[in-house]
Amino acid sequence: MKTLFILNDAPYGTERSYNGLRLAGSLAKLEGEQVKVFLMGDAASCPKKGQKLPQGYYNIEIMIKNVARLNSEVGVCGSCMDARGITEPELMEGAKRSTLDELTNWTLWSDKVIVF
Repeated sequence: MKTLFILNDAPYGTERSYNGLRLAGSLAKLEGEQVKVFLMGDAASCPKKGQKLPQGYYNIEIMIKNVARLNSEVGVCGSCMDARGITEPELMEGAKRSTLDELTNWTLWSDKVIVF
């Protein structure tokens, strides 16, 4: 099964991106499952490298790295990055600048699309 996750919310403040990444990571661990994650809107700030949070608080950067390590692709909307002043060198390893065209292709590739 091929599943595309589209995340729209900021990394912190709500738990939507957190929960979307939890589900994506859980699904990506299963044999035969393929996962892609596309970050757009305020979620474009999720893969910013070097996040430092208070002890005991979840870290979105680590969660994205865990999903990416499971042979999953993580794309970040380039227009959304530009609107927020995020540059490619600021993205963590495992996440890449992407486009609406790639999101379109990923949507056609997938069996399921889950939006958070």
